[in-house]
Amino acid sequence: MNTYSIGIDIGGTNTDIGLVRDDGHCVAKKNLPTGMYFDVELYVSDICHRIKKLMFENGVDAIDGIGIAAPAGNYYTGCIEGATNLNFKGVIHLADLFREHLNVPVVISNDANAAAYGELVYGGAKGMKNFITFTLGTGVGSGIVVDGRLVHGKTGGAGELGHAILIPEGRPCGCGRKGCLETYTSATGIRRTALELIEATPDYDGPLSKVNPNDLTSKMVGDAAKAGDALAVKVFEMTGYWLGIALANAVAFSGPEAIFLMGGPVKAGEVLMQPVRESFEKHLCFVYDGSVEVRVSELPDNDAAILGAAALTKAK
Repeated sequence: MNTYSIGIDIGGTNTDIGLVRDDGHCVAKKNLPTGMYFDVELYVSDICHRIKKLMFENGVDAIDGIGIAAPAGNYYTGCIEGATNLNFKGVIHLADLFREHLNVPVVISNDANAAAYGELVYGGAKGMKNFITFTLGTGVGSGIVVDGRLVHGKTGGAGELGHAILIPEGRPCGCGRKGCLETYTSATGIRRTALELIEATPDYDGPLSKVNPNDLTSKMVGDAAKAGDALAVKVFEMTGYWLGIALANAVAFSGPEAIFLMGGPVKAGEVLMQPVRESFEKHLCFVYDGSVEVRVSELPDNDAAILGAAALTKAK
């Protein structure tokens, strides 16, 4: 007999809600625009209304729990604590609000930790006890699993490897420091690298030179690289080199079986993955040679965030 859980992915623009079967199939989804809500109680009430509709429309009488991936989500407290991209400011007791509407277990964490648990429960890390996930998006998030358990640390915020400093006094980061990994290997960082190379190459007349700098995206750079544009290929070689260093450093503190990469830039394929693996092998400490794979996430792109959130209901 199948069992079900609810996965909720809260973003600054939209909130996605999915009914997830225990085999990792997202049966159905609904969404609502996060940005239109300033009253968190109304926001939660509307989400719970959609959850009930999902269950009714799919003949599901009961769910095992609700997992929520949220910016600044704290696994220990069940709160969103000071999220900068939401209209709800301060400390929001989100798990408690959901439990008032639906009498089921509610687990909350940040989106990167949820992605790691999604990989463990439904993706390529099934059966693994030690691995790390890196999510490349607007920023860089990571989740660390050691001995089968997600690492939360003292405050619930452990695993922010996107904010490990890669280049001292490098690019300014939104966290207030300089040279963080995400300023170089996120989608935003890739765009930044491309713009710097275009500016430094006045005779460049490839496809990226014809795009208004304000409109340039990392996807455009990836598409140009896959089509063989030399400057775009160079951008991904640089990005892969930087990311490979970060992955090699991450191995040193947790000794994982594998590192999984996910997110928009990873869709560029081998133009990113080849330089990542070359740099990783070059910078990996010899005691770990041959023991760690660098892999692409096996979660389906369209449902990865929801599956990660739903997997939190199985968190240890």
